[in-house]
Amino acid sequence: MVTLDVRPQLLDALSALRDRVAAARFPLPLPGAPRARVNREELLAQLDDYLVPRLKQPEAPLLVVVGGSTGAGKSTLVNSLVGRQVSEAGVLRPTTRTPVLVCHPDDHHWFAGLRVLPELTRVWVPQGGDEGGRDGAAKAGERALRVETAGTLPRGLALLDAPDIDSLVAENRVLAAELICAADVWVMVTTAARYADAVPWHLLRTAKEYDATLVTVLDRVPHQVVAEVSRQYGALLAKAGLGEVPRFTVPELPESTGNGGLLPATAVAPLRAWLTHRVQDEQARAFALSRTATGLLDSLNSRMPELAGAVAAQHAASVRLTAIVDEAYEREQTRVRGRLQAGAVLAGGALARWRAYPLDCTAGELLDAVVESLGTVLACAVSAADRRIDDGWQREAAAGDLVAREPDGEGADHRVGLCVRRWRRVLEEYVEEELRGLDNPPEAEVVAALLATALLGGRRARSAGEVLAERIGAQAALKLRDRGGRLLSSYVEKALKDERERRLAPLDALDVQPDPQAELIAALSVLQKER
Repeated sequence: MVTLDVRPQLLDALSALRDRVAAARFPLPLPGAPRARVNREELLAQLDDYLVPRLKQPEAPLLVVVGGSTGAGKSTLVNSLVGRQVSEAGVLRPTTRTPVLVCHPDDHHWFAGLRVLPELTRVWVPQGGDEGGRDGAAKAGERALRVETAGTLPRGLALLDAPDIDSLVAENRVLAAELICAADVWVMVTTAARYADAVPWHLLRTAKEYDATLVTVLDRVPHQVVAEVSRQYGALLAKAGLGEVPRFTVPELPESTGNGGLLPATAVAPLRAWLTHRVQDEQARAFALSRTATGLLDSLNSRMPELAGAVAAQHAASVRLTAIVDEAYEREQTRVRGRLQAGAVLAGGALARWRAYPLDCTAGELLDAVVESLGTVLACAVSAADRRIDDGWQREAAAGDLVAREPDGEGADHRVGLCVRRWRRVLEEYVEEELRGLDNPPEAEVVAALLATALLGGRRARSAGEVLAERIGAQAALKLRDRGGRLLSSYVEKALKDERERRLAPLDALDVQPDPQAELIAALSVLQKER
């Protein structure tokens, strides 16, 4: 007889794997990202709501989740198995909003706490509360689980009526998927009219993929065509590799509409007997539990590498996006360096001011013009880099809506202008410091204007350096030009670096790293070793 492996080392490895899965993120809008997010959430739900609690407490009651599509008759089926109405059933859809779990009174403590489905608040009718829950109904918008007890159910069996897997309410669909992930036994309910629909078959194929203990119920079958519909449904199951799955048929009989909304006891007797056998026969119970748990553990061998592959794709896309930004700004930085060496700053208005100096232009006006021209050169470089980045990112699906948010009233021109003005202030401080050691020094503004012109004017401003040397001496002029040149290089580099970082900020905020891929594979490897 197969039993569950509950060694502490296995549980530790499983917990470590669970943490690695929880840490995985897929923020970039790659084609496979939505599937990866769904797989991650589903895997976490199965680990948190089923596998870990089941391995820790294999003696807990068998949890049977009844799921299916809208109008399949799940609530009526659960009510009929219990023998009284415990879950609301009706013609309005969606009927089941708050899922209902029904168990024997002696098993109430297993589900009153947060052993399984810890994210759902426990509520129940006033017949004995317990930890983790409260009397009464679920509040509006609250994710809750209503716990009922019924002496008609055998000890060790719990039935959970899940919301519709195709509910019009998105929250119900998500909740239904989470509940199914918590099941020891999946009971998939469909109808004679909808047994070929995509929704029930998605659930059936998922159960097959995980090798879960599965039961199917073909509900509401007109008695005149029971044999034919059952045969066709059986053929579809066999074609899908599910021919050995226990299958129960509930005919739609005239008396089904009476008896307080319950089906005749004879209609659900075979299913009830099958479930009872699973909890009362030790070998059958062990087989049902070990099959679902082992199937889920086995599925990790393919699901974890797939998740790791999606993480790797995220990091690769992040690297490509970063490289586009780096290449654009490195290109512009090289271009700016060449333009500065060629004296491109001394053009337009700045060149006119220089030619007019000192007869028709003051030193302050010349300095203003040169500084403004430097800001224009840098702003144009930033604009060119951003255009190149936009072109590159448009070819990358991962870029999506990644843009740097501009504060009101701010832009590249504003930021570059601030940086250039800071450079000017420091340059003027250098000039004042140097002039303090001279006898009869010239005006600081004149020296600063000549120095800035000499640094940024290239060949056109050769005479600016000569005049500077005449005013303050060759040695002082050389020292200032050396310090000023280093200062200019650092501020130009800083201006472009800041703009590069601004462009990368939205991507950096996503924190897409390569580590999770290796950690996922390593966690799986440890788990496989412990198994």
